[in-house]
Amino acid sequence: MQMRVAIRDISLFERPVQFVRPFRFGVVRVDSAPQAFVRVELEIEGGGTATGASAEMMMPKWFDKRSDRTPVRTIDDLRRSLAIARDLYLSDTGFDTTFGLHAARITSQVRACAGEDIPPLAACFGPAEIDKAILDALLRGLGLDAFKGLAANVAGIDNRLTPDLADSVITQFLAATAPKPRIAIRHTVGLDDALEGPDGLVAVIRGEALRYLKLKLGGDPDADIARLEQIATAIGAAANSGASTDGVSLDANEQYADLAALSTLLDCLDSDSALAPIATRLIYIEQPMPRDTTLTCTLGSSARYAMIIDEADGSYDAFQAAKDLGYRGVSSKACKGLYKSILNAARAAAWSSNNQLFFVTAEDLTCQAGLGVQQDLALGALIGVSHAERNGHHYVDGFGAAPIAEQERFLAAHPDLYVRTPDGIRLATADGSLAISSLITPGFASGVHPDWSVLQPLQSTTRKIPQEQFS
Repeated sequence: MQMRVAIRDISLFERPVQFVRPFRFGVVRVDSAPQAFVRVELEIEGGGTATGASAEMMMPKWFDKRSDRTPVRTIDDLRRSLAIARDLYLSDTGFDTTFGLHAARITSQVRACAGEDIPPLAACFGPAEIDKAILDALLRGLGLDAFKGLAANVAGIDNRLTPDLADSVITQFLAATAPKPRIAIRHTVGLDDALEGPDGLVAVIRGEALRYLKLKLGGDPDADIARLEQIATAIGAAANSGASTDGVSLDANEQYADLAALSTLLDCLDSDSALAPIATRLIYIEQPMPRDTTLTCTLGSSARYAMIIDEADGSYDAFQAAKDLGYRGVSSKACKGLYKSILNAARAAAWSSNNQLFFVTAEDLTCQAGLGVQQDLALGALIGVSHAERNGHHYVDGFGAAPIAEQERFLAAHPDLYVRTPDGIRLATADGSLAISSLITPGFASGVHPDWSVLQPLQSTTRKIPQEQFS
């Protein structure tokens, strides 16, 4: 049941988000970041008009970690990605499927961004946000939720960007999708996060009944091993009090320079008894080496531990290339593109056999309350994940700067996902998982939109940004 739409308007906004505690990954320490918002107005062929929306954090130094790029410059590049994408999506007012709109523009988007020295991962940010808003509008106009709509392939997803997949494989994958009622939280432990005390890891595992952890690595094997030994002790302490941890993932965020450095870490996981609480629960290691190295280096014996790509996932052929080098999986993030996540999940299902399992994981710490966390949760549920990196709420005070009235509307529309506390409206995380039943509503996973009247227009960008120091 493919439907065609024509875009009539795209508006871009942002809102500052201040963290209540800093988060550090690699060499970057983040205290605040802006959140981008997109509003799309479109016409459904033969079906009237509809409005859709999306939201996503513009995180510094994740999409582009080059040493000569300041945090401010990397955020500015994400704004440029959005602005370039807006112009491309408005350049043709004819009707097409929502996937067709994306497929017809993604190559031009990457090329235009390359002309401004914006790398592919950041280039994809603009289309990713606009695509979510377009899908939201289509589904609202049809009165369908994301799961029924995509199972029927109203977006018209086909294999023009993934010729290795037959169209029949894609449609069969979509038709078989069925959301789980809850998705477990995989709690990220940053490099500066406390392990002890009232806000430490042990207390959080106990207080939120967490079953999954994601541990950040810094790229120095000795320092990482020492940190992991401390975390292993914390996992053991939590287990002794009845709070068991079922699975652990490791994320290096491109910090391991090469296979030799990575091998040092892996050898310790093999042999260090102090790391046994982690090694016996380890489900995969995420993006250990820089993205450029990743797609030129065969894993060899390092593939004894399941590895996935994340930052290296800058194109539709990246997962296929990584598979040939020994990688087993790829991350899903709405900020990298919902269609890429869906098609990669179809690939993983098609490639898997009794002898080897390929998979897609859900990785995004930065999703915040409201549209951002809801749309990414729905995407994860759609492709079948059972747990997701999902504790951005530990770093931001609830809905942050969103007006109280807006927060109340989200609580009313999604009472299973949010809860009223003495400190304000928060995600309902007490049992270590998040409910998605209320996300099964007309549109892309949200019964309400943000208050557009209080959002700031997306800041205009400049290419002359002063260099600054950061840690």
